[in-house]
Parts: sequence; structure tokens; C-alpha cells
Amino acid sequence: MDRLVLDEKLESLARCVRRVEQKRPPNLAALLSDPDAQDILVLNLSRAVQLCVDIGTHVIGRTDTPAPQTMGDVFGTLAAMGLIDGELAVRLRRAVGFRNVAVHNYNKVDWGIVFDISARYLGDFRDYALAMRGALSGKH
Repeated sequence: MDRLVLDEKLESLARCVRRVEQKRPPNLAALLSDPDAQDILVLNLSRAVQLCVDIGTHVIGRTDTPAPQTMGDVFGTLAAMGLIDGELAVRLRRAVGFRNVAVHNYNKVDWGIVFDISARYLGDFRDYALAMRGALSGKH
């Protein structure tokens, strides 16, 4: 993956976060009654997580660090490399779990969790993107 592709992935990540912000209903009750908002939030949050994994995998691949065995391990590896904070790594690992449910068991999505992620944790994606931009430019 070259730098241009990574820049595009980082821009896609920012677009997913903006879309969630734009379409998030004001409260959980409104989300529960709006299937279109449910779809938009889940799709963009799932994409955001996948983009984070893809970007992290590439950053790790540019080093001699052994490849992570799972999607969630990507974030632990980045934390061990000193590229992201350990607490951010834990939250992003949990986001992988959310993504897996959303992608593979959509009918079991907990809308309270979706609303919570969309209302409280979008900053994690921004922090991650900032860290990855730093890693890509050698500033970490």
C-alpha cells in the first residue's frame, strides 16, 4: 500500500466519522425508531473500524514487527510499538468486536452500544488517524 492509498484511507476514515456525526439522532429513542439512521451509523462505524485495521496493518508491515494474528491484535501491536496509547488500543480492539457483530450478526446489534459509540467515542478514530499520520511521516 503506497502513501497515496493510505492518505485515501485516512480521508475515508474522516468521511465515515463525519457521516456518523451528521446522521446520529439526538438520542437512543430516536435511533431505535429510525432504521435508516441505524443503517447509516452501523455501516460507517463498521467501515471506520475496518479502515483503522487496514491502516494499522500497513504501518506495522513497514517494520520488522511480526504481523498481528487478529484484527484486534493490530491495535495492541501499535501500542507496543509506541504508536498509539494503550487505552486507545483497548477501545479500538473492542470496536473490532462491535464491527464483527455488525457485519456478521446484524440482527443482534445492540442499538444502545451503537448510540454510545457514535456519541462518545468518535474521537478515538480522530486520535488514531492523527497517530497514524505521525507514524507515516516518521513523527511518533
